[in-house]
Amino acid sequence: MDGTSTDGAGVDVIVLGAGPAGENVAGRCARAGLAVAIVERELVGGECSYWGCIPSKTLLRPGEVLAAARRVPGAAAAVTGQLDVAAVLARRDELVSDYHDDGQVPWLTERGVELVRGTGRLTGRPREVRVSLADGGQRLLVASRAVVLATGTRATIPPVPGLAEAEPWDNRSATGARHVPRSLVVLGGGAVGAELAQAFRRLGSESVTVVEGAPRLLAREEEFVGDEVRAAFEAEGITVLVDTRATAVHRPPAHRVDQRRPQVSVQVTGPAGVVRELVVDEILVAAGRTPATDDLGLETIGSRPGGFVEVDEHLRARAVPEGWLYAVGDVCGRALLTHMGKYQARIAADVIVGRHDSVGRPARDHSDGRAVPRVTFTDPQVAAVGLTERAAREAGLAVRTVRVPTGGVAGASVRGTGAVGTSMLVIEEDRRVVVGATFTGADTQELLHAATIAIVGEVSLDRLWHAVPAFPTVSEVWLRRNWSGSALIFG
Repeated sequence: MDGTSTDGAGVDVIVLGAGPAGENVAGRCARAGLAVAIVERELVGGECSYWGCIPSKTLLRPGEVLAAARRVPGAAAAVTGQLDVAAVLARRDELVSDYHDDGQVPWLTERGVELVRGTGRLTGRPREVRVSLADGGQRLLVASRAVVLATGTRATIPPVPGLAEAEPWDNRSATGARHVPRSLVVLGGGAVGAELAQAFRRLGSESVTVVEGAPRLLAREEEFVGDEVRAAFEAEGITVLVDTRATAVHRPPAHRVDQRRPQVSVQVTGPAGVVRELVVDEILVAAGRTPATDDLGLETIGSRPGGFVEVDEHLRARAVPEGWLYAVGDVCGRALLTHMGKYQARIAADVIVGRHDSVGRPARDHSDGRAVPRVTFTDPQVAAVGLTERAAREAGLAVRTVRVPTGGVAGASVRGTGAVGTSMLVIEEDRRVVVGATFTGADTQELLHAATIAIVGEVSLDRLWHAVPAFPTVSEVWLRRNWSGSALIFG
């Protein structure tokens, strides 16, 4: 006997990972009457709830509010003193429930989903999962219908000499920080790096430097985005080094248990091979994500451990032609965003329970390819959906682009002075539909869903003409006139 209990009889669906994607596929299957077991080795709610979206936006919010107030004459004079960092961190702790999931578990239990605390692994047999339980035991689960992988990703630590040994911050360390470092280097100028760089600068870090290997920040967005965010960063004292990479890192060991962590030396190489040394209190690595699939047993189904799980349009793993294995959320590598993981979860659950659309077709993923909405919560904010101009042209589409200042409408003016930003649409000429949209400026996330609906619905420009934005709102950028006198999207 190996101490393994086999009591998975009666389970229809096994879900590995209780983050937002896993929770949603489990809940949707359970509502359809299926018996569901969900396996989680950390906290129910996952990365987003405790170490990602929620705490990072909580850290950003106080600085964002103060910056907005300073742009409003009359209100600006009332902004005095410094941020209360202790209160900010306390609010962060409140929103992550002090890193306990007591408040999240009832969502599962109320739907009849069984929570199994432990680490699940595929055995190689159809629909079978072996769980190493948190209490040290073993349990074997066998599903009658499906197994769903929803284990997410973890922060990538690049193979820079000395970096791992320097014990750098990742997103978890940064969003869970107990203090604000006096000086900080951020490796990576994507969404995570940009957001946290600005958050710590506004929370009181005297020196913040962002090191980005690409020619600009937020390199996957339209080119003007990185330029605008960089200008805003530099205006508030954040140093931005583009075309620059870390080449060596060193942190001396602490000699006493109670000694403050020694500063870390970061060697970076920039354009033309110029080498600089940055000596700071902390280094934050925001250099992408790695799928958490090392120990899922992927090798038992002919897949590579540590990689993303390739899926078809129904979210079924391509490595299992029998169709019982699914992957949703970050682990399938399609769109590493919480809301897209929830969307994929709904699709996968509908396939598992046998739901069809209005014309009898099985559920399938329509949005991951060309209609992914995304927001970077910097100041200015960056809200985008669909294809960039470059991506559209690389896809062979005949497109034109139009852009206007986001601050060029009355709705922006009443929000305060110094409104900045750009609103840009990518229009496919042949079909006369919008295939991409990017908005930068204050609170541009509120412009995003209208663009998402236009793209997903493939609404013609002639029809969109009759979608009248209210006055005075920033949404009037949709009707803003350009230099030729024609409307933004309808000329």
